[in-house]
Amino acid sequence: MSALSDASASQHPGMFKVMMQLMKLRVIALLQITAICAILVHDTLARYGVMDLERTWTDTFVAMLITVVGGTLSAGGSNSINMWYDADIDPHMRRTMNRPVPLGHATPRFALVFGSLIALVGSALFLLISVKAAFWSAFSVLFYVLVYSIWLKRRTPQNIVIGGIAGSTPPLIGWAAAAGDSIAGSNMLDLGSPVPWMLFFLIFLWTPPHFWALALYRSGEYGKVNIPMMNEVKGAQHTVFQSKIYCVLLFLLGSVPCFWPESGLPLLWAFVSGGLTLWYAASVWAIDPDEPFDENGRMPKAAKSFFRSLFYLGWMFLSLVIISFIPPSWLGILGPL
Repeated sequence: MSALSDASASQHPGMFKVMMQLMKLRVIALLQITAICAILVHDTLARYGVMDLERTWTDTFVAMLITVVGGTLSAGGSNSINMWYDADIDPHMRRTMNRPVPLGHATPRFALVFGSLIALVGSALFLLISVKAAFWSAFSVLFYVLVYSIWLKRRTPQNIVIGGIAGSTPPLIGWAAAAGDSIAGSNMLDLGSPVPWMLFFLIFLWTPPHFWALALYRSGEYGKVNIPMMNEVKGAQHTVFQSKIYCVLLFLLGSVPCFWPESGLPLLWAFVSGGLTLWYAASVWAIDPDEPFDENGRMPKAAKSFFRSLFYLGWMFLSLVIISFIPPSWLGILGPL
């Protein structure tokens, strides 16, 4: 073996680490938080009698365990398959050039086979507690791979908007896992409550301004590999305008308890979510489409909005869990309408 080959081999981090990198565990973590929060909200509302269902803490733990393992495998499988499909463009983008496939630590074929296997196992694992959870897990994988990665990503600037459906399913999966057989039936859209769908739309509406801020932050990278990201096709000013529209929709979504009392969500949630959304929206409004790039060719205010969006989504879900734990009798006028 040549010296160059020896150096290349010595840099290989090992197959276990490579598989973890193919799964993109850091990205998955936020998705799993939203699924776990959905389980906690479901079971807390059940304990307070909002739903006609008895749940023990053992039930909650089992649902959380299966959701974390199954969700990590299925989402990780989707990410790995995506790296197989994007093997031709990843080496040319700064944010993706250090992934296992561009570095030669894994072949595209390995990423495809590995991703397909763990995605199948992850979705099948949900069958232990809920057919609907398994359905939404499989739906998420197929939608992400076939609709977003293969069909939309390289064809339309609406790729993130429509493709965001796949990343919005964890609350549906977590809620269905917690509800189990109590939401039996062939209608996969029927999850027994509007709450998981409110959480679904929270992520769905959050995704465009979140990802467009990243695209602005790394302006030019998608264009050079012919990915029609909104800012590359319509320009930075139009992209920021679109992001502001989604922030307004996020604010309106938080007012669900005001016009949908049957949701079981307390009025307090409308105030908390409204405040958090205004805090996040301020970073979107602060983005200057004409801001000069820094020494790394990035838009600093777009970067700030991108990172704030991560905290925003986490705090939205965690605050809902905290509010749901408050006994309805303590909330007074801020309780269920």
